[in-house]
Amino acid sequence: MRILAALAASVVALLAAGSASASVLVVGEGLAPACSRAAFAGRSDRKSIALCSQALEEGLDTADRAGTLVNRGVMMMRSHAYRDARRDFDEAIRLRPDLGEAFVNRGVLRMADRDYAGALAEIDRGISLGVDEPAKAFYNRALAQEGLGDAKGAWTDYRKAQELDPEWEAPARQLRRFQVNGS
Repeated sequence: MRILAALAASVVALLAAGSASASVLVVGEGLAPACSRAAFAGRSDRKSIALCSQALEEGLDTADRAGTLVNRGVMMMRSHAYRDARRDFDEAIRLRPDLGEAFVNRGVLRMADRDYAGALAEIDRGISLGVDEPAKAFYNRALAQEGLGDAKGAWTDYRKAQELDPEWEAPARQLRRFQVNGS
């Protein structure tokens, strides 16, 4: 099957339009679950980031600390504080090298640096480790594929994201940019 991109949109523009951040669910008592809820709600204001920073001062176990670092990193990434976000993702991976969301988000940061091959490797690692929201991981993988000029790979990953979360409009919107010809 031959796939042609209908529009020549740059991946940087797609990132600005909304890469999909992968937050980590933290449950229980204290500030870490509130940080988690804020990350899942798409927040990135100073108050929410400060809440996560305060949560990290609590006596969190390793899993909750790593998850809270990812959640704060997601908020920082949304507010374009990329260096701080990368530091949080790196620390989360140091604490929990099996935390797929940290790798996916680090891949998104690599796309912001236009390192699409590095982004793809990070996102692939995250997917292989397992993530709670695989549709977002495949969506971000599609963005990296586009950055590498692999329209067929991008189309396949957007389709996978749509299959995993049919209610999410972003993959469907991206798929409309493609024209599929022949077999």
